[in-house]
Amino acid sequence: MLDAANTITINQRRHALQDGIPVWLFGYGSLIYKADFPWLLRRPGSISGWVRRFWQGSHDHRGTPKAPGRVVTLVEEPGAVCHGMAYQVTPEVFDHLDRREKNGYLRLSLPFQLDDDERVDGLVYIARADNPAYLGPAPDTAIAAQIAASAGPSGSNRDYLLRLAEALRALRVNDPHVERLAGLVDA
Repeated sequence: MLDAANTITINQRRHALQDGIPVWLFGYGSLIYKADFPWLLRRPGSISGWVRRFWQGSHDHRGTPKAPGRVVTLVEEPGAVCHGMAYQVTPEVFDHLDRREKNGYLRLSLPFQLDDDERVDGLVYIARADNPAYLGPAPDTAIAAQIAASAGPSGSNRDYLLRLAEALRALRVNDPHVERLAGLVDA
C-alpha cells in the first residue's frame, strides 16, 4: 500500500525533470481555478479514458484526520473524457505542487489533448486506490453529506466543490458527477 505522507519523495524519484525544460501539467480539480504557481502557457485540455470522481479523502486541505473531506481524483473509464486545464510549467514548479498534492497523489506521465487538438505528453497527479487516504465510491447523497460537513486548513469542502463546478461551467464543461454533488450540497 502507498504511504500518502511520502508521495513528495516518491514523485521526486519517479520523474527526474530537467532544469529549464518546460513540462505540461494537466489539472482537473482545484488546479483549474487555483493556479498558485507560475506558468508559461495555460490552455483548456482533456484526457481520454478517465473520469473525475470525489473519491479521494482530504485530511490536509479540505478536512481533518478525524473528519476527512472529499476531493477529486481520476478513475479509469474506457471511452470517457475528462476536461480540465493544462499548464506548461518549469520543473521548479513541482517543488510547490508536490507539497500541495502530497496526500496520496502520484505524478503519472500521460498523453492529453489541448483545446486546439494538439496532443502532448505531460504529468497528471492521480490518487490511486492503493493510498490510505482513498475513500472510493459511495452514494452521491453520502458523498455530498461528507462534503457539506467537512472543512480543513484550505477552507470548506463545500467551497472546493462549488468552485470546481463554477470553473467547469466557465469552460463550458458539463461533468454530471460534479453537477449532481453541487446540486445536493446546494439544496
